[in-house]
Amino acid sequence: MTHSIKFWAVVPAAGVGKRMNADRPKQYLELAGKTVIEHTLLRLLSAEVFAAIAVAISGEDPYWPELEVSVHEKIITAAGGKERADSVLSALKSIRALASDNDWVLVHDAARPCITATDIHHLIDSLVSDEVGGILALSSHDTLKNVQGNGIVGTLDRSHIWRALTPQMFRYGLLKTSLEAAEGNPAITDEASALELQGLQPKIVEGRPDNIKITRPEDLALAQFYMEHQND
Repeated sequence: MTHSIKFWAVVPAAGVGKRMNADRPKQYLELAGKTVIEHTLLRLLSAEVFAAIAVAISGEDPYWPELEVSVHEKIITAAGGKERADSVLSALKSIRALASDNDWVLVHDAARPCITATDIHHLIDSLVSDEVGGILALSSHDTLKNVQGNGIVGTLDRSHIWRALTPQMFRYGLLKTSLEAAEGNPAITDEASALELQGLQPKIVEGRPDNIKITRPEDLALAQFYMEHQND
């Protein structure tokens, strides 16, 4: 796979992961002998496509400097922000002297350690000629209910519902300006939503179902199971 433009990865990792009920942010919990974020970054590096990976870290984070991967030659540490969008924008600014507006940026969750090089290459190959970009996602197989309070008020048409995954892939310049325009907007929960706010329509690229996000304690065991059985 050869492309003339550069590819960059951004990993927002300033969150605290309150739902894990742990003594440290979820990205630093142990998973198969390493921390979650180490697995994630090593998976991204294994794709052998990124010029660099910008990782947005909280200024009060005592764990990041202890990791060997934090000083990897392709890792750039950026200041984390209050919200995900703030961290992503900070990471983008940390590489602005290196990246061009037409370069591609793949934003990936720190807590998705099961991402495979196959999915990364699939996303890039699917979108590299696209004008806007897009995201990895999964179609919904469950029946979805619209709920108010604790009562069901309707059933949604699942044929139109997809679960957003990461990486999410957009041009450097377009992503940066879209996030800057949306600063402070609580509706921006991922990168695609910032572009949607600009009237754009990011594409969907179907990803693997084992690309799970570590959110609750039981997810660690599931992630380890997937990692042990993946054949990328």
